[in-house]
Amino acid sequence: MLRVGLTGGIGSGKTEVARRLAERGAVVIDADRLAREVVEPGTAGLAAVVAEFGADVLAPDGRLDRARLGEIVFADADRLARLNAIVHPRVAERTAELMAAAPEDAIVVYDVPLLVENDLGREYDVVVVVDAPDDLRVGRVVANRGMGEEQARARIRAQASREERLAAADVVVDNSGTVADLDARVAEVWAGLAARAGAGSSAS
Repeated sequence: MLRVGLTGGIGSGKTEVARRLAERGAVVIDADRLAREVVEPGTAGLAAVVAEFGADVLAPDGRLDRARLGEIVFADADRLARLNAIVHPRVAERTAELMAAAPEDAIVVYDVPLLVENDLGREYDVVVVVDAPDDLRVGRVVANRGMGEEQARARIRAQASREERLAAADVVVDNSGTVADLDARVAEVWAGLAARAGAGSSAS
């Protein structure tokens, strides 16, 4: 099994890269999706979030109001750390279950936004970073997520810097160009991962 950590800041296009890798045969574990699962209504995770942040972070239907919670935590590093302390251990437990269920010869891509922030690179055989200039990322977030420019910049400031991510990368996917450019780069990356996985398999 080849364990690949895939990361990139908000608006980098990491999700698009993950989707393309899945189409080529990767087993993709989406940390954002797991982070939503562990705070679904009725979970211990949601109860812990409400105990920490109050019932104001709940929507009328009893689900977590992620936008409201985001406004709170992305403006306050200490509160963000408290949220992470609730969510991250639960995501890690679920991730371990999914990795254990993957085929032994799989290329498992763990799509995790905070890989660099949480110093998780050593857990993976390869770290792939999706990169784009900050201003381009802000424009994408404003256009695609309905977020204001300052809110988008606050999200970027709350994450690792572009330089920190690039320093942690084994492989960089430049996503500052066209869709065709991205397709071509992902094809190159997949070929490299498949070759590495095959070499590891033959060595064993």
